[in-house]
Amino acid sequence: MLQVSFIKDHKEEVLEGLKKRNFKALDLLDEAISLDEERKKNQLDLDSLNAERNKISKRIGQLMREGKTEEAEREKTKTPEFVEKIKFLEASKTDIENRLLKVLCQIPNVPHKDVKAGNSEKDNEIIFQSCDVIGLGREALPHWELAKKYKIIDFELGAKITGAGFPVYLGKGAKLQRALVQYFLDKNIQAGYLEVNPPHVVNETSSYATGQLPDKEGQMYRIAYEDLYLIPTSEVSVTNMYRGVLLEGKALPIKNTAFSQCYRREAGSYGAHVRGLNRLHQFEKVEIVRIEKAEDSYLALEEMVAHVKNILEDLELPYRILRLCAGDTGFVSAMTYDFEVWSAAQEKWLEVSSVSNFETYQANRLKCRYREDGKTWLVHTLNGSAMALPRVMAALLENNQTEAGIHIPQKIVPYTRFSIID
Repeated sequence: MLQVSFIKDHKEEVLEGLKKRNFKALDLLDEAISLDEERKKNQLDLDSLNAERNKISKRIGQLMREGKTEEAEREKTKTPEFVEKIKFLEASKTDIENRLLKVLCQIPNVPHKDVKAGNSEKDNEIIFQSCDVIGLGREALPHWELAKKYKIIDFELGAKITGAGFPVYLGKGAKLQRALVQYFLDKNIQAGYLEVNPPHVVNETSSYATGQLPDKEGQMYRIAYEDLYLIPTSEVSVTNMYRGVLLEGKALPIKNTAFSQCYRREAGSYGAHVRGLNRLHQFEKVEIVRIEKAEDSYLALEEMVAHVKNILEDLELPYRILRLCAGDTGFVSAMTYDFEVWSAAQEKWLEVSSVSNFETYQANRLKCRYREDGKTWLVHTLNGSAMALPRVMAALLENNQTEAGIHIPQKIVPYTRFSIID
């Protein structure tokens, strides 16, 4: 979330940035500032009362040591009044802080100055496209038909076991899925990322710290009676490894990668655009997460974009990179690049990765700072998909179909140990 001090010191910049997002509740900024002033005044009054109570306590002690018992007893009669006032102010402090937190949680991140204004995905900037794209013609099969033809993914069986959006991978389909995960992890490790294997279930505090709550509560699977959530991405687990941590400046940057199952309810999703692997409730993804100093974070973002670009080159898929407009940028992100691959049979672009810089927005919730030259600073957090499996798999199947079968990209063959699905 935004810091109140930042809102106060850069109010016009914040206003202009939120207008680019088409964020309407701009009065929340004034409410946050007002509540912060109320909090400060309450704290001053509380500090003053505590100081006065301490003075009385010291005076009582001094009088007792001097044998002035009667005078000490008179001073003691003042104590209950101070205790009641302090209890009242402490309760007020909690109430004000809760109201302030509620307001701040409703204010999205401020887009970076280079992010253009816009309302939706039609306003996103295409900054790179690998090649011209064409369809495969009327004979081409979409991936859900290829999956059935070659018996590599069974959507009906998954629906029987669990429900729609939970496919079962079979034979070479399961092996290709596993091979892609291992390849993505190896690429990330070669690029200097430390592999971690975090929990796939997190508590409410962790979900709040990275911004899934309260913004995306409708997309989260919650475990009843436990106040635990299945992760929508391993970003949540990995980033929360640094919640409440004070890092040394020399420890930065921190680069982690993790593979996990991901769970998203995708409430309200229906129609052709969710068919097959296009949108699932359970899917596999390899994530990269970085913790950076403010002055290094946008160079880190460009490095992450280049890294994902390199992976897509290895997969031999037509792809493009978009910088999202402010209206399409996620609630907690300051800048996001989306990667889309061309689905030749469906003849449309499928998003396979998002790479984002959250600046200090997550770090302020996480209370993750670093210390350098005697000062402490909030870190910048970044994350990206490297990569999400379902739509990569869909594009690989569709784009590489031939009469002989589905060919595997050359860089993946050492991982699958087969070059064709037939």
